[in-house]
Amino acid sequence: MTATKATMADARTLALVDDLRSLPAETSWVEFKENNEDPQMIGRLISALSNSARLADQHFAYVIWGVRDDDHTAVGTSFEPTSQKQQGQPLELWLAQRLQPSIAFSFRPIEYRGVRIVLLEIPAAATSPVEFERTAHIRIGSATPRLSDHPERLRALWARLQPYAWETGIAAQFLSSDDVLARLDYPSYFSLTKQPLPDNRSGILEKLDADGLIKKDVGGHWNITNLGAVLFAKRLGDFSPSIARKGIRFVAYDGLNRAGIVTHRQDGQRGYATGFEGLIQYLDHLLPHNEHIGKAFREERPLYPSIAIRELVANALIHQDMTITGAGPLIELFADRMEITNPGQPLIQPERFLDSPPRSRNEALASLMRRMNLCEEQGTGIDKVFAAVELHQLPPPDFRAEGDAVRVVLFAPRRFADMTPDERVRACYQHAALKYVSGQRMKNSTLCERFGIDPQNAAQASGIIRQALGGNWIKPADPAHPRAGYVPFWA
Repeated sequence: MTATKATMADARTLALVDDLRSLPAETSWVEFKENNEDPQMIGRLISALSNSARLADQHFAYVIWGVRDDDHTAVGTSFEPTSQKQQGQPLELWLAQRLQPSIAFSFRPIEYRGVRIVLLEIPAAATSPVEFERTAHIRIGSATPRLSDHPERLRALWARLQPYAWETGIAAQFLSSDDVLARLDYPSYFSLTKQPLPDNRSGILEKLDADGLIKKDVGGHWNITNLGAVLFAKRLGDFSPSIARKGIRFVAYDGLNRAGIVTHRQDGQRGYATGFEGLIQYLDHLLPHNEHIGKAFREERPLYPSIAIRELVANALIHQDMTITGAGPLIELFADRMEITNPGQPLIQPERFLDSPPRSRNEALASLMRRMNLCEEQGTGIDKVFAAVELHQLPPPDFRAEGDAVRVVLFAPRRFADMTPDERVRACYQHAALKYVSGQRMKNSTLCERFGIDPQNAAQASGIIRQALGGNWIKPADPAHPRAGYVPFWA
């Protein structure tokens, strides 16, 4: 840690202790002690305060040794957590082995106003109640009873845990207002959300706070949330690696696989909202175009539909699993296809992306991107991808779950005769699904139009329909009336 960062950390810790001591009384997420160092008590307290902090909408809970309970006077302590052992193990290791799920608590000895105190910082429960020795505790007054003995608090805690998201986490803390405005592209925020730019700093910070991009910290300082950083960072590298590595990467190869020569590479350095339009324009200028001869004019059309690329990139941003470290959205361009990958298992099966109610791990991110018109309303983006692909008569996109990631493959133009049997069946299924969600039915004639098959060769479409029926991808809309058309298997 550099001297500047160490000084900043010390200053924040001192300001934090000042703020905690100024509380009128102990809260459900703050405890003051003098010299009580019983390991069992500390373990129960970590569980209770972590769970209580989540109920109180706090990011952290705290225990301070060396501060008197009744009047919060700093009196000092003899507690030495770094040298204390329990059952032959260092205290921190002994505690960590007995806490589930694992949380990154930390002890910090501090010289404070002429006395030595110890601050224990405890992250709030994030995914499930924190247990000590397989029992979850809760803070009620000065007691730490079992959480299971208070079912109303257990229900309330689970209700708070369910919507808790990565977006609310802290990307940078204890920043001055100048630092916040230096790190975030706030003019883009106001422009994209179509709000007038306030004429004073406090007005700007108030708006950023209202949208969850920043939050108040101790000592009159501010925190930038993960949501604020990943959307509006001027430079993602100004934040921790967990944020910096979420930048969008683009790689273009000169062949059909990753063994080819890399012809273009770009690592996104700006927040998603700040850099989105620039990325789309970069892709549009880089991608090859085909010449199309219409009834009267020659015109160039992009090899891949722009709306499809836009929606698939936006989906990769919104639906990625932000908790997977060291990985972010990746766009790869090959001679015959484009692949867009985002970290995280899909929340619904890929073949049901079109019809299932949309679900996102990052609801605040998705909501704000929709407000800024960077993506479509929920449930309509994939419709537009399929419709654009059909309009250009491209091979059907392939949505795949691969390991801990979702990959979408957009294929370059290819004649019907050059499509594989699997691609033809997948196109048939996607066409039937798109027709169904549009209130229509797939028929032999519509499938001919989708593939560009001459109606005189309609038997080709009939053969694909038979294969799709045999694979249980589609079914007759009305078995008693064969001419009623076909619907997807889930209809």
